[in-house]
Amino acid sequence: MGGAFLAAAVLARAGARIGLPTIPLFILAGILLGPHTPGFVLVSDPHDMEMLSALGLVLLLFYLGLEFHMDDLRAGGRRMALAGGTYLALNVGAGLGFGFALGWGTSEALVLAGVLGISSSAIVTKVLVDTGRLGNPETKPILGIIVVEDVFLALYLAALQPILSGSDSLGAAVLDGGKAFAFLLLLALAARFGTRIVGRLFDTKDDELLVISFLGAAVFMAGVSEWFGVADAIGAFMVGLMLGSTASGPRILKLVHPLRDAFGAMFFFAFGLSIDPGDLPTVLWPVLAAVALTLVMNVLAGLGAARVYGFGPGPAANISTTLLARGEFALILATMAAVAGLDARLSPFIAGYVLVLAVLGPLAAGRSGWLARVFPGGKAAAEGEAEGQEAARVG
Repeated sequence: MGGAFLAAAVLARAGARIGLPTIPLFILAGILLGPHTPGFVLVSDPHDMEMLSALGLVLLLFYLGLEFHMDDLRAGGRRMALAGGTYLALNVGAGLGFGFALGWGTSEALVLAGVLGISSSAIVTKVLVDTGRLGNPETKPILGIIVVEDVFLALYLAALQPILSGSDSLGAAVLDGGKAFAFLLLLALAARFGTRIVGRLFDTKDDELLVISFLGAAVFMAGVSEWFGVADAIGAFMVGLMLGSTASGPRILKLVHPLRDAFGAMFFFAFGLSIDPGDLPTVLWPVLAAVALTLVMNVLAGLGAARVYGFGPGPAANISTTLLARGEFALILATMAAVAGLDARLSPFIAGYVLVLAVLGPLAAGRSGWLARVFPGGKAAAEGEAEGQEAARVG
């Protein structure tokens, strides 16, 4: 654990000197020090980091919930659903079509629909923090799309599990889906009507007690969510959503910050441990084709979301690039596919695809202005902004 923290810190500090984002560097540290590359092996079994990785994901999504207030959800629910539904329709639909075009099989195509269709909540959260855009107007629709994706994810996994396991029982699939949906509804009702009670339970002036309380609540609810067939991250997100609307919300946001950064780094490090670079050449062309398809779909989805919210080219480019990365959910699907005995090419394909976008996503988000210039009206807006800055400088 100590070596993992130090390796991630050293690489991130070195990369910061040349302007590289931290996410791909944390992943690179895991690849270099994992069991799949020659040289020194710090962690021989990626499962040794599993609990730290899970805690990192929980804290990243808990922090996301703290930033996404209930008032935002109530005020923009319809537009959020429309933007999120558009994003899913474009990306999941393209992933399903791509899966059938590869000809690896129907079950494989259903897996690829999820791999290509769902953004990485962890990477999206980290990108928003690293780029300083949490206060931007387009951040609310970005977070809204992530929420819609997480709800879809719960239902998608419940439907996919009996297909991958070869179950013929429609009743079992409906039962799993109903259980997941009922739990999501219960969480939503608690977030909507239980904030005042939750606020009283967490009302303490002692920072130590507050940290223990919110950390316990986030991790516990993540575990309960997983038991109900819902992604553990969405349970942590809902706890953050409730606590963010209480009087203790600003203090919790400040206290969780260092925990989020430390364990979030371990999530990306553990992600790197699972990647075997030697398998990537066998699926190079499908990976590149999938990346190109995802780029196009994200641009279209970004333009669509910006249209729904009345944003210009700059926010549209930010939405397109911030949601580009794929991550933890794709790796869950890779594990499920391997257990189900699906096509052996799926695992290296998913690893390569996720790795490319995990690196490309943060880099693209940091340079989204380039994309904004090619959007309709983008060049004129950029020139107007430059003239305004020049006038301010002369003045």
